[in-house]
Parts: sequence; structure tokens; C-alpha cells
Amino acid sequence: MPWVVRDLFSAAGRRMEEYLSLDQIEPTCRYRWPDGTRFDAWQRLPQLIQEIERLNPADVPNFLRFLAYTADIYGAVADNFLLKPFDGISELLTPRLLRDGPKIDSLRSVDAAVRATFASPYLHQIFNRYATYNGSSPYLSPATFNVIAYIEFAEGGWYVRGGMYELAHALQRLATELGVEIRTSTPVSEVLLEGGAARGVRLSSGEIVRANQVVINADPRYAYTHLIPGRPRTAQRLTRLEPSCSGFILFLGINRHYPDLAHHNIFFSSDYPREFQAIFQKGVPAADPTIYVASTCLSDPQHAPPGHMNLFVLVNAPALNQRINWYREAPAYRDLIVAKLERMGLSDLRHHIAYETIWTPVDLQHHYNAAGGAIYGLASNNRFSAFMRPPLRAPDVRSLYFVGGGTHPGGGIPLVLLSGKAVAERVVLDN
Repeated sequence: MPWVVRDLFSAAGRRMEEYLSLDQIEPTCRYRWPDGTRFDAWQRLPQLIQEIERLNPADVPNFLRFLAYTADIYGAVADNFLLKPFDGISELLTPRLLRDGPKIDSLRSVDAAVRATFASPYLHQIFNRYATYNGSSPYLSPATFNVIAYIEFAEGGWYVRGGMYELAHALQRLATELGVEIRTSTPVSEVLLEGGAARGVRLSSGEIVRANQVVINADPRYAYTHLIPGRPRTAQRLTRLEPSCSGFILFLGINRHYPDLAHHNIFFSSDYPREFQAIFQKGVPAADPTIYVASTCLSDPQHAPPGHMNLFVLVNAPALNQRINWYREAPAYRDLIVAKLERMGLSDLRHHIAYETIWTPVDLQHHYNAAGGAIYGLASNNRFSAFMRPPLRAPDVRSLYFVGGGTHPGGGIPLVLLSGKAVAERVVLDN
């Protein structure tokens, strides 16, 4: 959704292109299965149709029908849910949404809708994967989230030239030009409340920063537990809600080149339902995980020395619980992932790792104050959970707001930026 970034700079009277360069990735993603099948998700429609036809010719018209179906979902939810401030489900009860309600397909699961559309089991797995974009299970989350597939196929996948952190650098530069003071390495220990309203923050150094309004971009579950005093009931209620999945990550530097890798790659498991049962119902890592591998050096050659590659390897993992001790289990799980990648084409990978760092859900929780290491805040594993996220405007503290992946409309860079835009509108309205 590059237009979200472009609109942000435009709102500040700037052109995004003066700060960032976005490149379209082709193919958007390369998918592989244990039986050797491969599928390239091209943005160019003729090539994409050829790929679908190769899997199952009957699914070509099914795909076009799926795009029309998901376009209807987008049309029904975009204005009401994604693109405007949202403080609760009551705001959705508009004549338009009541009229368009059947289009959002909230009574089926993502998987049920996908299976009713496509014949190919390979396409079932591809389109079910989009539920993981918000950390949920395709077998539990409502079919409304098929809208994610529509956005990717309609708008393509885009890469920030230089790496994703260039977006942070660009926003920092823009904010500084607009007079914003940014203080890093300055932990906040408490939100100051006076008369039921947020009136500033206390830093860990003891310094007090006064403000008329406070915006928190930490996970609301962390904020209510550690930053906002006197709200134990809200903290307990949020703790009881189901978290999204976390992740197990390998950062690898490889001293060889794998020519079959694309910028984005998915190495699927052989039993997708069992994988999600392990993560969301048993709370343990999947024995046969689906593996995501990104290699940005294929788009940015300077990201690795000549003849080398940088690999970001991500596997969905359960949020932290009592069933798994990552300090004990991480080395063996790392070996399992490397062995699977070797079986699926990255031959002799273990002997070509020149650099390696491992992150578990424990690290995600520690580095980002993500409750339970959950990457996307709360899961969307029932038809109401998308509306149960902590709202943008805190309901129990005046002048306090939330932005980021833990609030509305959800995780991922475009949605996080949209949450910031919506909160900015709220702040101006309430000031």
C-alpha cells in the first residue's frame, strides 16, 4: 500500500520521492512445497495467470472470481474500518455497513472461503497464508481477512530501497524538518494521570515531561500493565484475550549464492492445518513449519559482499507460554529449520553460514515490549476479535491515545501508519 506512505508525506507538504525510493518486487513472492512444486506470484497478470494455469487450469476463472469477491470486501470495509478513526464496534453500525454487511463474509473462515473457491490444494495454502499477515490462523479467522490477498494482488509488493529501516530514517528526517523533537534512549516509566486524564510522562531517569495529550505506540497490553497506573481491570481483560503468533528468526550471512531464491520466498509445510493447531491450540512450535526467507541483497546488492547473501528467516511461533522454554529449545529448532531449507533446495546451507543471530519470542518481547512476544498484538481468530482491539482513544483515560500494531486497524506498516493518521485527527479534534 505505497499510497499510504505517499499520502503521509503529502499531508506534510512534501513529496515522498524526495525522501524514499520504492521498487516493485517481481515476483512478489516465490512459493515452494516439499514435493518440488514451485509457484511465482507475479504482479504482471499474464504471467500470474500462466502460473495458476500450470497448477490447475480450472482455477484461472476461480482466481478472477476471487479477486472480484475480495474487491467487494475491500469496498465494504475500507472507508468504515481501515481509513478513518475507529473507537468501537458501535461506529460500524451505519446504514452503509448494514447494507454491505454480507459482502464482508464474516461468518466463514478464511480457509472455508478459499476452499470454496479454488480446486488446487497448492492455491489453498497460498491464499490461506494471508491470515498470517496479521498473526492469525486461516482456520479460525473470518473470511473478511481475504481482503489482504486482494490488496497484495491488486497493488503489488514494494521494497524500500536501502532496506525497511530507510522508512524510519525518512520519517525522522521529515519530523525533524517540521520541528518535532525526538529523544531516543529515553525510556518512559509511567504515564502521569491527573483527574482521570493523561498529563505527561515520567521518564526512567525521574524527569517529568508535561503534556496536554499523550500518545503511546507501545503494545496496549504492555502499556496497561507497566505504564498506566490504576487500571488493573483493563490490564487483566487484555491479558485474557488471545495474542497473535510470535516468531522464531534467524539472521544469516551466507558465503555462497543460491540462484533459485527470490527476494521473498515461502517454503511450505506438508500439513498446514497441523501447523496452525500446534501454534494456536497446543501453544508449541510446529514440527514441520512453513518458513519465510527474505534476501534483500537480490534487490540491494550492497547488502551482502560479492558472492554472499543475507537471509532473514522467519517461522511463525506461539506467543510465550509455559509449554516451551526457548532458552533450551532454540538450538534444536534452529537445526530443524536449517535442515528443512537444505531439503527444499538450499543445499549444504549449514556449512555456508558465515554469520548467524537467533531471535526467539523472548527476544521480541524484550526488545519491543511486545506482550508475550506477539508480533501483531491480538490475534483475529474469531469474527469479533478485529473489533476488540484496544481503541485508538483510551476509553478509561482522557487525553490518552494508542497507535501501532496493537490497536486499530492492525499490524503491518500501512495499517500502523493509518493508525497514526487516525490518532492525529482525534488529537486535533479533542484539543
